[in-house]
Amino acid sequence: MTSRTAFLGATVFNGYRRLTDTAVLVEDGIVTALAEPGELPEDATIVKLPDGLLTAGFVDLQVNGGGGALLNSAATVEGVRTICRAHARYGTTALLPTLITDTPAVTQAAIDAVRGAIDAGVPGCLGIHIEGPHLSIARKGAHDPALIRPMNDADIERLTTTGIDHVLTTVAAEMVPPAQIARLTHAGVHVAIGHSDASYETASAAFAAGARGVTHLFNAMSQLGHRMPGVVGAALDGPDSWCGLIADGFHVHPAAIANALRAKRAPGRIYLVTDAMSTVGSALTEFELNGRVITRAGGKLTLEDGTLAGSDLDMIGALRFMTNVVGLPLDETLRMASLYPAEFLGIDRTHGRIAPGARADFVLLGEDLSAEAVYIGGERQTFEPLA
Repeated sequence: MTSRTAFLGATVFNGYRRLTDTAVLVEDGIVTALAEPGELPEDATIVKLPDGLLTAGFVDLQVNGGGGALLNSAATVEGVRTICRAHARYGTTALLPTLITDTPAVTQAAIDAVRGAIDAGVPGCLGIHIEGPHLSIARKGAHDPALIRPMNDADIERLTTTGIDHVLTTVAAEMVPPAQIARLTHAGVHVAIGHSDASYETASAAFAAGARGVTHLFNAMSQLGHRMPGVVGAALDGPDSWCGLIADGFHVHPAAIANALRAKRAPGRIYLVTDAMSTVGSALTEFELNGRVITRAGGKLTLEDGTLAGSDLDMIGALRFMTNVVGLPLDETLRMASLYPAEFLGIDRTHGRIAPGARADFVLLGEDLSAEAVYIGGERQTFEPLA
């Protein structure tokens, strides 16, 4: 039996513009219409929303963990469920659980866990992001150098036979040549360049071979120089390259973010990622990654030597940073958190906007940019208080 629900009372941001006096009609978890309140079907259940801004749920393409779980050490269906649940409270209704450089056995376990989570209908699990191990030692960041290695045929086979619709992998352009990138992209795998010390020319060749963009722009990559533009220069210059960005105030300076936003050539765009670790949505103060202790303090996560190790960021925090510190208009920041990552992954018909045919994944934002309510498939989510 069809279930009809009409959401009204809040201003609606549909991904492109704001709509007032507009009701969102949902049937069986899918948006069917945006209508005036007087045009609603008589059998619709009315959900009266308080004042606020109803926007599409956020889409995060780089989530290492949350709720105390890290995909590397919790490569199970329940581990994936915990991660998705932890980020939902902050408005992220769709994400890619992300595996940091690890062994082939752990990589396969993570693939199996994500495929199992999707089969089980875990809310918010879109696919998987495998970051490494085919990275640059020079730009390794928090990745274990003992596990970094070139890509071989077995790796390509593993990535192209996951049984998962949405697979993203981060590689270094100097470690994975254009021919291998082309093999991956022709098989439907999204390839991003990251943890790379490549030249502008090498990075540009990777984009020409099918790489879609870069992972966490500016971080762990060759920088923009006046004679050697590096990966950053190639990413900003490439008309089709997309750029993930960690907006937490630690990974990238606000001025660098503002300059990148002005410099980026369309249609490829800059979208927000959290690069979140297991601390988000938890009371953890430290955890282990590949046997190394990572400490949470002052809003950031670091290894013993001070190297940043992922982030303690949720998407609401990124939204506030971009609007309150960088000064970007809220509507564009919302696109960076929802529409643009959905476009990157090719799922913008169903995610990242509020329109007929899209999933009824919503966030109701308060005046202080807090997540007042979160809906997945039209169902309001409830969350236990954080310990």
